[in-house]
Amino acid sequence: MSKFLILSSALILFVSTLFAQRPIPAPAQTNSVLILGATAHLGNGQTIANSAIAFEKGKLTLVADATLIRFDRSRFGKIYDAAGKHVYPGFIAPNTTLGLTEIDALKPTRDFSELGTYTPQLRTIVAYNTDSDIIPTVRSNGILMAQVAPDGSGLLGTSSIVQLDAWNWEDATYRADDGVWMDWPNPRAFSRFGSNGPQFKKSEDYDKQVQANKQYFEEARAYSKQPNPAVKNLAFEAMRGLFDKTKSLFILANTAQTIEEAVLFAEGFGVRVVIVGATDSWLVADFLKEHQVPVILGATQAIPPREDDDLDQRFKTPAMLQEKGVLFALSDAGSWKQRNLPFQAGQACGYGLSVEQAISALTLNTAKILGIDDRCGSLEEGKDATLFISEGDALDMRSCIVTAAFIQGREINLDNKHKQLARRFVEKYKQN
Repeated sequence: MSKFLILSSALILFVSTLFAQRPIPAPAQTNSVLILGATAHLGNGQTIANSAIAFEKGKLTLVADATLIRFDRSRFGKIYDAAGKHVYPGFIAPNTTLGLTEIDALKPTRDFSELGTYTPQLRTIVAYNTDSDIIPTVRSNGILMAQVAPDGSGLLGTSSIVQLDAWNWEDATYRADDGVWMDWPNPRAFSRFGSNGPQFKKSEDYDKQVQANKQYFEEARAYSKQPNPAVKNLAFEAMRGLFDKTKSLFILANTAQTIEEAVLFAEGFGVRVVIVGATDSWLVADFLKEHQVPVILGATQAIPPREDDDLDQRFKTPAMLQEKGVLFALSDAGSWKQRNLPFQAGQACGYGLSVEQAISALTLNTAKILGIDDRCGSLEEGKDATLFISEGDALDMRSCIVTAAFIQGREINLDNKHKQLARRFVEKYKQN
């Protein structure tokens, strides 16, 4: 590459960096805040039509019907008149590579996987980039927390939960190393292309892969029974929490067969399992309910995997799981796609899921699955003040306009690169 091209590329990068100013993380809350008059969606299925919500030092101190209480306005440092608006708990995005990848098509910006079949010791949290330009774009739609998860095949690594306004990964960490991730082997293998598209056959390696996984978990369980092993095994150390249930095992499985086999596999080792993806979960909903296994669904706005499935099956699946009493959350794997997560939930509302049930699938349900529901996921006194105000329905892309958002009481900056570009080109075409 010529010196001219190198200097030109460096100049472009420098100018782009100057233009795309990232929002500065908010300071700790100092003044008490009151949000008055909004319709509050509590996250637990309940609403308050005319609410009074107050928080101080990062914690909710009041969640009540404004028509039933009296309070002294003078004791609040800031009051938001939110009449006609809506207040929600901060949405939580599980199963995301947010902060681990910047441009999906560029390998140097992807840091969510590693070589090797068994790498549970790899921690996503240390690779999490708080300076990602994507993070502010998802915050603008109410996504205020995320579970940063590994990707790939085999035993992938360990996820962590972050809040989305921080200087570095240490500050961002909400719950470190919450679970180990595993990609369940595929029982089908590509055979050939036929007249009706790709053809598949039973994988010859499937049974071997399952048996290898069992052997690995047996060794890890035996290791976990040693309180102070003479030689540390970092991979097995990372799995120690599975066997005392301080960590969950997140298994990526989509077909009815693999979902059932994955659940039984995890139960055989006495670990808490969460099924991720779970495309066919509607076919095995009774099985999931019987075994008390929660699921993190993939995108609802997607086509079904089989020709004979209903075209709108993915839209209907959340309501079918709700009816069966299966605890579920919604996700859309990837990084930038998380900004559409509220609208994925809104899509499901047109197919049997109520609005409040959809909100729970983005808030309290997710918090329960991730083991953080004692601190967040719903608007309840004593929990973290992680919430946002929207002018309209946050599940509807036409009316979702987030006007204020708070993470642990800190009012965050809602500017982002998309808004900066919009302002820039609006100004450009005004002048022409």
